[in-house]
Amino acid sequence: MAMTIQVCIVSAEEEVYSGLAEMLFAPAEMGDVGIAPRHAPLITKLKPGEVRVKISAKESQEFYVSGGLLEVQPHLVTILADTAIRAHDIDEAEALQAKARAEEMLSDKSGKVDYAIAQAKLAEAVMQLRTLERLRKRGS
Repeated sequence: MAMTIQVCIVSAEEEVYSGLAEMLFAPAEMGDVGIAPRHAPLITKLKPGEVRVKISAKESQEFYVSGGLLEVQPHLVTILADTAIRAHDIDEAEALQAKARAEEMLSDKSGKVDYAIAQAKLAEAVMQLRTLERLRKRGS
């Protein structure tokens, strides 16, 4: 049996995942990271994107996180995310609508738009759609 590490993914509302994994992949602020059992202790900020929990050679679970923190301890990896959604639960139609609304806000030249908020909403929608696309490519 392969070595495993305990993984907990927690959003502001609930615990989204808790279980053993052989590996975890996450979008750290300075680049994607892969965390295996016995990884050195680490704390890093996460950027919006896909978190993949490799449970075994044949099974993995994917999540979308909108940012947060990743903490690695000797036997535990914790992700504290602002928003965490199982990839299978992402509403593609809603994400496409959010993307269109954000693009419309960014094209508004009246000066009444908070462009930082519009850019953040666009980035979130794009990353949700990218997470779905990766999920489909893996055939999950």
